[in-house]
Amino acid sequence: MNEALRKKYIPMTETTYYTLLAVTKPRHGYAIMQYVAELTQDRLLLGTGTLYTMVGRLTTDGVIEVVPEDGKKAYLLTKVGMELLAEETKRLGQQLADGLKTLSGGVSTVD
Repeated sequence: MNEALRKKYIPMTETTYYTLLAVTKPRHGYAIMQYVAELTQDRLLLGTGTLYTMVGRLTTDGVIEVVPEDGKKAYLLTKVGMELLAEETKRLGQQLADGLKTLSGGVSTVD
């Protein structure tokens, strides 16, 4: 993967992360919005302007691609997109583990 692309997307915004999760299978814009809302229990609601601006950027960068589905324009993660999503998921997992360890008293601090 291109290092400039990695620097552009890692760390990822929450909206980008959830959008990439949504397009691990082909989904059109409204389906992406529904999937993200359902996955986050309505904690994250994507607006159409935000979504289509982001989808345009992700498509231009080769992170997702446009695929036809039922006569609609759908979006799907590319190989590069999957690599970015996997890297960000690993990073977030480590961040969570560090936080849990610290909050449970497993890491001492120097004052």
